[in-house]
Amino acid sequence: MSDALGSAAIDDTLRRIYGDIDPFHLGTKHPFALGGPDPLDGISIFARTDPAPHWHYVSYGMSELYEKESSNTEVSGWGFEFTFRLVRRTEDTDPPVWPAGFLQNLARYVFETEKWFEPGHTINANGPIAADRPHCTIRALTFAIDPELGVVETPHGSLQFLQVVGLTPEEYAAAQGGKAKALLDYLAPYLPLYVTDIGRGPLVTPAQ
Repeated sequence: MSDALGSAAIDDTLRRIYGDIDPFHLGTKHPFALGGPDPLDGISIFARTDPAPHWHYVSYGMSELYEKESSNTEVSGWGFEFTFRLVRRTEDTDPPVWPAGFLQNLARYVFETEKWFEPGHTINANGPIAADRPHCTIRALTFAIDPELGVVETPHGSLQFLQVVGLTPEEYAAAQGGKAKALLDYLAPYLPLYVTDIGRGPLVTPAQ
């Protein structure tokens, strides 16, 4: 759409990283604004080989993609779009779809409760984030500014690319009391770009 200035701003930011590569894109057939169940209009997914093979998911729908509707001129919509990085196995040719549902659930929570996420927030998922993967050890989340996409200005206000980072229960416990940033600093050498591996073990001990 020619008037999708917010969406175009996201595209422009991604183009700085990915050039003219066409991502996989999962769109929503029945828009949320028209009574559909999914708040995100779509999710673009890029295949990465560096610094480790992974899929990079980027949402469209937490910010104002089309017209400016809110009275807050400083931020676009909720002020962020979700990103998520998932380990890509060598045999994977298409990205797993389950993270799209996972991001839609996070978006739905924000729209329904009007409580938004910020860097350093943590969530106990009360179960594996990939419900259909019995080996999934990631049962909690924290949030950080996406290390590549950062924060940008759009025609509708500022926009953070807020990356969802998977944590084990031990790491979630270590992040409590406002220690999420310190935990992420500790994890950074082990998790380049904070890529989530749903089968990994904890990188902290209960005492940390």
